[in-house]
Parts: sequence; C-alpha cells; structure tokens
Amino acid sequence: MAVSEGFAEFLRDVLSGVGPVTIRKMFGGAGVYLGGVMFGLVVDDTFYLRGDETSAADFEAEGKGPFVYRPKDRAPVTMPYWELPERLYDDPDQLAPWARRALDIANRARPAARRKSPRRGA
Repeated sequence: MAVSEGFAEFLRDVLSGVGPVTIRKMFGGAGVYLGGVMFGLVVDDTFYLRGDETSAADFEAEGKGPFVYRPKDRAPVTMPYWELPERLYDDPDQLAPWARRALDIANRARPAARRKSPRRGA
C-alpha cells in the first residue's frame, strides 16, 4: 500500500506550518507537493524528504538513509529522498525547517523551463 488515508491526513496536519500540502498517488507510493513542487515521498506510510549532498549528512547523523527502489531483475536505484527522523513527526516546529529545505532542494533541481511562471494575457 502506498499511503493510508490516515497517514496522509497526519502528514497534511504535521506539515500545515509549511503550507497547504497535497499528496498524490504515484507508482506504488505518493508524492508530497507544495505549490506544485514535489518535495516529499511516501512509501508504505514512511515519509521521505527530498535531499541532496548538502542535507545528506543531517539525515545520516539521525541514522537515516535514502529511499532505495528495488526493481525486479535490475540493480537497486537510490532516489534523492531521505527517510524522515522519527522525532520530527512529534514536533511540527522542528519538522518545518527540514521540509522547507527539502522544498528548496526540489525547486533547485527542477528544470529552468518549469521554474518560470506561465505568462498571462498574451
């Protein structure tokens, strides 16, 4: 199961200080979005935040690693999403900076053409 409705509601609540997140099912999991940007991933009711080389050390210091997808008959694929430390589920104020950093990382990783806002009134 990708994400239970109870876990999705919990995530929306705990992330409410960051903004109105949406959760969309995809590929056996779910993406967590803010402003149309995917900054989180949920697989089997486990939440992962977008990371990069600058944030990896913080996740590792908490004993967490990246999400690894294991396709049949192929080598494992490491995704740029890191498991959320358990302590952050209980403290939205401490979770918010981690989520904002993940959103910043996701925005920087987007192709430039997708970062531009659409032109209006052409």
